[in-house]
Amino acid sequence: MNNLNVLYEDNHLIVVVKPINILSQSDSTNDLDMLTIIKKYLKEKYHKPGNVYLGLVHRLDRVVGGVMVFAKTSKAASRLSDSIRKNEVHKVYLAIVHGKVKDKDTFVDYLKKMDDFSTIISNSKEGKYAELSYELIDYSKELNLSLVKVYLKTGRHHQIRVQFASRNHPLVGDNRYGIDKEKNIGLFAYQLSFVHPVKKEEMTFTYLPKDKPFSIFNISK
Repeated sequence: MNNLNVLYEDNHLIVVVKPINILSQSDSTNDLDMLTIIKKYLKEKYHKPGNVYLGLVHRLDRVVGGVMVFAKTSKAASRLSDSIRKNEVHKVYLAIVHGKVKDKDTFVDYLKKMDDFSTIISNSKEGKYAELSYELIDYSKELNLSLVKVYLKTGRHHQIRVQFASRNHPLVGDNRYGIDKEKNIGLFAYQLSFVHPVKKEEMTFTYLPKDKPFSIFNISK
């Protein structure tokens, strides 16, 4: 992947769009990952010798594309990580789910991560508190699919996928919790808001998905 989509960059951080099916960081597969891609970009752009520092402060699942921020200094990494722990970094997702959902709703569950890296609905003693709210953006009667905007209150493993699937509205293309064989998952991290770790300015970055399955809807805002 040579064409890195950079939405913003300064001395402290870089905001990019992660394509679908690219890892956030390397794993046992040794497949290409965002940390490696961005380090290469920075090394070449600034002709940096040796290792390039880049802090990973949050992740997206491999199958999910969207907006991500990476820290270019340890100070920025520490402050962004602290903001995430305090729920001061806000992520908004677009999701395509099966069926017609309510115009808006809030889901509250307790989620437990299993040994096979799947997540299940659990009880309060075993699981971690998980909350999201959503609003319906569009509905395709022909395909019986809903396009929703999801606001994450917590960031649990596979949270959006599990919470919608448990209410009989699995995401399109979710090969773990879903019901169809669509190639790409209907989940995209399209908006990210946070306070700049050094400049202390409120920053919001938005990127609308263009590929399937999102191309079946007219997404313009």
